[in-house]
Amino acid sequence: MSMLRSKLYEFEMEKKRAATKKIEDSKLDIEFGSQIRSYVLQPYRMIKDHRTKTEVGDVDRVLDGDLQPFIRAYLLARRGEKQ
Repeated sequence: MSMLRSKLYEFEMEKKRAATKKIEDSKLDIEFGSQIRSYVLQPYRMIKDHRTKTEVGDVDRVLDGDLQPFIRAYLLARRGEKQ
């Protein structure tokens, strides 16, 4: 009985390792040009989310922590992808 349990445990662990590897492989490298957002403060003021193409002109509000426009755009874009 313990041999069967051991094999089942190993099988489940292998499935978890494969799922984790799939997630790791899908991540982008952290390098210049792979950023999510651009913050432009001079000569004009704008923040652009590159995933959703959302642009916000009220830079001070975003820098103070109001990320709602970006969160909303991301969630709407994700919902659109899955439909």
